[in-house]
Amino acid sequence: MGAQLALPDQLVVAVVGDGGFQMTNQELATAVQYDLPVKILVMNNGYLGMVRQWQEMFYDRTYSEVDISVAPDFVKLAQAYGAAGFRAERPAELHDVLEAALKHKGVAVMDIVVSKEENVFPMVPAGADARDMITHA
Repeated sequence: MGAQLALPDQLVVAVVGDGGFQMTNQELATAVQYDLPVKILVMNNGYLGMVRQWQEMFYDRTYSEVDISVAPDFVKLAQAYGAAGFRAERPAELHDVLEAALKHKGVAVMDIVVSKEENVFPMVPAGADARDMITHA
């Protein structure tokens, strides 16, 4: 929202995981209240993805407290706050969802369903620094 306030005539898109969005989704109320046309792209894999990825890569897939598959419907949640909600469940739907959400004049949430074990690179292992960055699987 700060970027949108600083650049009111620019398109502002926040990219967040479903876990991060659940920690901050109440800010939709502020964005709608102040007519800040931010676009939120939620990468939804039903996990706390970064923690799950560490557990996969460094702890032999010993998953602990990362499954967040019981979650609100993000499209309905967006609508409940007065924002627009869009969802892509298959790659073929992504283009249309992006186009519609980015053209929408107000606040828009894009729920982009991705593979449960899709990893993100580069990543820095726990306790390491940027010199130890892993760039691929």
